[in-house]
This record gives sequence, structure tokens and C-alpha cells, in this order.
Amino acid sequence: MSGKSTRLQVIFVLITLVIDAMGIGLIMPVMPDLIREIEGATLADAAIWGGYLSFSFAIMQFLFGPTVGSLSDRYGRRPVLLISLFIMAVDYAVMALADTMWLLLLGRIIGGITAATHSTAAAFIADISSDEERSQNFGLVSAAFGVGFVLGPVIGGLLASFGPRAPFIAAAILAGSNFVFGYFVFPETVTDKIRRPFDWKRANPFGALMNIGRLPGIKPLLMVYFLYQVAFYVYPAIWSYFTQERFGWSPAMVGWSLAVFGISMAISQGLLIRKIIPWIGERKTVILGFALDIVVFFLTAILTNGWIVLGLTPLSALGGMATPAMQGLMSRAAGADQQGELQGLLTSIGALGMILSPLIMTRTFAMFSEDGAAYYLPGAPFLLSMVLMALGLGIYLAGWRKLIPTGEKT
Repeated sequence: MSGKSTRLQVIFVLITLVIDAMGIGLIMPVMPDLIREIEGATLADAAIWGGYLSFSFAIMQFLFGPTVGSLSDRYGRRPVLLISLFIMAVDYAVMALADTMWLLLLGRIIGGITAATHSTAAAFIADISSDEERSQNFGLVSAAFGVGFVLGPVIGGLLASFGPRAPFIAAAILAGSNFVFGYFVFPETVTDKIRRPFDWKRANPFGALMNIGRLPGIKPLLMVYFLYQVAFYVYPAIWSYFTQERFGWSPAMVGWSLAVFGISMAISQGLLIRKIIPWIGERKTVILGFALDIVVFFLTAILTNGWIVLGLTPLSALGGMATPAMQGLMSRAAGADQQGELQGLLTSIGALGMILSPLIMTRTFAMFSEDGAAYYLPGAPFLLSMVLMALGLGIYLAGWRKLIPTGEKT
């Protein structure tokens, strides 16, 4: 990627991804107060509604990731990204003015669909990258999410002092401003040569899975990618509960620890991965990532010193390099006219992990930390994640020789 115009295009895409990642964290600090303001409900009732809102957001990403990706394969990355940003800006503005829970729920449903543009942004990165650079550039996608993960709760918490609707207004302004920026700098990268007809049979998670699954060497990687997503979501699922129970951390300390994690993700995905993949290659980077997370999850589960666990956070973020490396391998197997479809499927798999992991991890945490637990171990969810990581690594190694050819020495 070179040239001023290309840099501006990449900046626009990365800002879009940051806004996508911020969208959840930005409104998280004020969501309980907003729900109580609208419903006049107790905090417990607000938590139930909050669960519905989070679930609806994630399920829309799961259902519409391949749809949005396939639309970008047919009509181009530019119109899909710009229209999604415009709708996102309007959606946040409507949510800022919402006076009923059903309107707020509708806003989260629409927000989940527009946030599925992650697939289109990743497809654009694939369009402009050579095979050798693809995994490294996918690292920028993960880095953008790390930045958004940090900024969202911080900005949301600061804006909360202006009322529970202020973060929604800020999100609308951000999305709208980026729409204007993208309108002037973002080109179309889908040419008639690689344009693919839109097919509803492939524009859904199940159809996309069947079609992409036919590509050589990709089925094991899709399974490994899914296991990784479920395991890695242990952090947002139970981190605040785990650290409070195990170490007695305050909400402020939890927030700082999440900031350390997000910053570590941004550094490892945006910078270190550009050194490591050229050094050891994509396939070995996946192994390194899994191995690091297996060790970190085990130590996090058994250690009782919170500062040591916090010190392990950058290592876990470094393990996150496995994700862009897997994306690069799979992108190499897909044709130029399938990049949106593939990235849409990966968005759906990530959303499925976002749906399943909190259900599994919170229940595991409760089982091993509640009064009268047969065995007290608040870190049990991390042991479960370690097992899932080990299973994923085993599947990956079993299919080592069948992986997509990369020209690397094995």
C-alpha cells in the first residue's frame, strides 16, 4: 500500500472500523441509565433489556455479515460502506431521541446490520493487498478494533456527564463525519473483471458456509477460527466479574486493565505483526498465537496476583495475531470475486462467538464462584478457553499439510 491517496483510503476504512468497535463501548456506560429513563425500570430490569439489546445487535451481525459482504462483491465496496455509514449516523441520532424501548431495540437491530460492514472493510483491504502483505494488513483491521475497544468506554464514560443520550449524539456525529470524508477520498476497487452476481442462496451464513467451505483447505481453518472466537471472547464476557471476584478490583481498575488490553492489541496487530509474519510466515504465526493464548489462559486461571495477570495481558494480545494470519490464509484461497463473501462469513462466525461465549463463560464463572460451589475457581472460564484453544490448535496441526499453499517453508 503506497501513495497519498491510498493512505487516505486506508485511513477512512480504519476509522470506519474504529467507529464500529466504539459503537458498543461508547454507549455501554450510559445504557442502564437510558433504559431506566425510558422505562422507569429498576437496574435489574434494565439489565434484562440490556441483554436483549446486545443479543439483537450480535444476531444481526451474524445473519447479515455475508449479505453485506456479497452486496459489496456485486455493487462495490464504496456504495456499501458509504450507505452503511449514512444509515448508522441516522440510526444513532434516532436512538438519541428514542422515547420507547421498542425504538431503542429497532436502533440496535439496524446498528447490528450496519456494523456488519466489517466484512466490506476487510474485503477492501484484501483488494489492495498483495498475497504477501494480506495477513499483515488484516492486522490493521484488528488494530483498529483494539483502538475502538479502548476509546469507546472512555469517551462514553466522559460524555455520560452530559446525560445518557450524549454518547449517541457523539456516535452519530462521528459516523456522519466519516461518511463525508469517505465520500471524497474512497474509490471503488471492485471492477467488472471481479464483480460477482448477487445470489441470495449465498448471501446468508449457511449458504456462504457451504460455498466457501468448498475451497481447498479452508474447512479446518473455519472451524479453528470459530473455536478461537469463542475462546477469546472470554475477556469481554467475564473480565469485569472475574477481576472483581478474584482480585477485588474496582470498576476504575477494570477499565484501566481493559485499556491496557486494547492498547496491546493495537500495538501487536498494527506493528509487531508486520515484523513477525515476514519472519516466520502466516502458518507458524497461527501456531505461535494459539500457543501464547493457551499459556496465558492457564496462568490467568490459577494465579492469585492481579498485577501478574495484568502483566500477561500484552502476551494474550500478541496471541491475537493468529486471527489476521488465519484471515490471510483463507483470503488467499478465495477468488478476487469472493473476498466480500468470505469476509462476511468470518464476520458471522465472529458474531456467533460473541453470542455463544458470554452464555457459556458467564455460566461457567457462576458455577465455580457462587456460594456453595463444589470447587471454588473463578478462573474456570479461562481454563475452558484454554481447552478450546488447544482443540483448535490440534485441528490446525492435523490439517497442516492440507492448508492453503503460501510458498513458506514448512
